[in-house]
Amino acid sequence: MPKMPPLTILCLASYEKGQEFIRECKAQGGRVLLVTVEKLKDAGWPRECIDEIFFMPDEAPRQDWIKGVSYLARTRTFDRIVALDEFDLETAAALREHLRVPGMGETTTRYFRDKLAMRVQAKDKGMRVPEFIHVLNHDRLREFTERVPPPWLMKPRSSASAIGIKKIHRPDELWQQLEMLGDEQSNFVLEQFVAGDIYHVDSIISEREVVFAEAHKYGQPPMAVMHEGGIYTTRTLPRNSADAQALRERNRELMRALGMVCGVAHTEFIKAQADGQFYFLETAARVGGGYISNVVQAATGINLWAEWAKIELADDDHPYTLPEFRQDYAGVIISLARQEQPDLSPYQDPEIVAHVTKHHHAGLVVASPDPERVRSLLEAYTERFYTDFYASLPPPDKPTA
Repeated sequence: MPKMPPLTILCLASYEKGQEFIRECKAQGGRVLLVTVEKLKDAGWPRECIDEIFFMPDEAPRQDWIKGVSYLARTRTFDRIVALDEFDLETAAALREHLRVPGMGETTTRYFRDKLAMRVQAKDKGMRVPEFIHVLNHDRLREFTERVPPPWLMKPRSSASAIGIKKIHRPDELWQQLEMLGDEQSNFVLEQFVAGDIYHVDSIISEREVVFAEAHKYGQPPMAVMHEGGIYTTRTLPRNSADAQALRERNRELMRALGMVCGVAHTEFIKAQADGQFYFLETAARVGGGYISNVVQAATGINLWAEWAKIELADDDHPYTLPEFRQDYAGVIISLARQEQPDLSPYQDPEIVAHVTKHHHAGLVVASPDPERVRSLLEAYTERFYTDFYASLPPPDKPTA
């Protein structure tokens, strides 16, 4: 029997991330092509694992990406197209549709990218979501503001994290915002603000089944950290706790409802103070940011980027198999720092397994077999970080690389 040629994986990246995905693709015998942007020409890509690399102008519209990749396809065959960052998901889906490459198409991608589409689908499938409305028909918006008590959150439908979210307390504030948005209004969703703690589930999906899922709890809500300042933390929940079990089940229901076939997902829920119930907030078909993948690996040994690569390269003859993993616990703390190179040497606890190495940021990843030890370390470090490092900046209006 003739040997099959290696699969060719086309990776799209308008932000610097996914190096571990690229390395694992090459380790699995894949041929890797990367298309990124000019500003990342000198970024830390694992070039020894990349067969070809191409650059697009920084602000190139999607149609130019389609034209550029179609030109490459004249002399190359792409077996998989993978978006390494959330902001490339729609481009990757459009390319799959255009080139007829297997994978998530534009309709399903919307459920993992468009905050309106994912809410409508989740609600239609019987999941709890905060009250929301498309920012479109003004009569319906008036009815919404009369029926749903403030505050409300105005969210860009296709942004990521807490970028671009505005908290609105009165109807007149809403109409001022709409006036400023002009013809961009329909690109937003208005949502009831629900007070509560924020959780996230990071999962691996293979053949429509969630084969791995870790439930975590943020310290402060990410939106509060970004908009009001503070220190970011997240940690693994005790796996047998009622919250962790409920979150894993909600995540499983959601992945089925949104039609995820295979890949990875980062999904956020809120546990409302008012009724103690979990409400779906948003999801993305990507590895979670904020060093969440480091937390998962420290707790379990599972590298989400590497497992995602294995799933992309799996086929009927070589189906994906989740490796054995530990069931320890981990967490991360990150603060914007006054110092360009913060000195973390005074932090010497044996549970520290990694340092965050980034200009003007201080951060640590900790791991332990005991979830309470992880929790107590993060709480103690939070107090110390405020004294040793903490700084704040206004929230960004748009993502930065």
